[in-house]
Amino acid sequence: MIAYQIGSRLYLNITNRCNCACEFCVRNLSPGVAGYNLRLDREPSVEEIIAAVGDPRSFAEVVFCGYGEPLIRLDTVKTVAGWLKQQGASVRVNTNGLASLWHGRNILPELKGLVDAISISLNAENAEKYQRICHPQLGEESYSALLEFIKESKKYIPKVQVTVVAVSEIDIESCRKIAEDLDVQFKVRNYAPEKY
Repeated sequence: MIAYQIGSRLYLNITNRCNCACEFCVRNLSPGVAGYNLRLDREPSVEEIIAAVGDPRSFAEVVFCGYGEPLIRLDTVKTVAGWLKQQGASVRVNTNGLASLWHGRNILPELKGLVDAISISLNAENAEKYQRICHPQLGEESYSALLEFIKESKKYIPKVQVTVVAVSEIDIESCRKIAEDLDVQFKVRNYAPEKY
């Protein structure tokens, strides 16, 4: 499924690829969320994504968030987000924050004016733990790149939030302090494997 609605928001599932393998990821537990199967047979084209959206003005927000890391498909996100903004939609991206490292450049200036909000998964209070529980493909520099991505996001995107999943391995209060020091919003996401 490309587009799925939860509450007043529409979520766009544009890839199942991810450059992390987080131990607590819902993908380890289920083929989807909220009754939607999010396993893709192939990655949808820009045209297919736009067709799946319909009228974006009927949603409070359109969110790039599916069963993969949306910013792996940066050009697709930019094109679809540009169309969404032309339609008057509010656009958010949920990301692991490794896109600049993945693409080998600071990609955040490319999102200016296209993305209203970004939610970045912090998910660890230090680099060692991040390596151990998130297993980033991009190696040991991933955590420092993630922190830099959070800092840079504030220059280009109006609303920046970092999140952590409430699992016992993660020191929530230390992560909250990191968010405060970076002057961004902070959210704890529930971990409820029994729901999947």
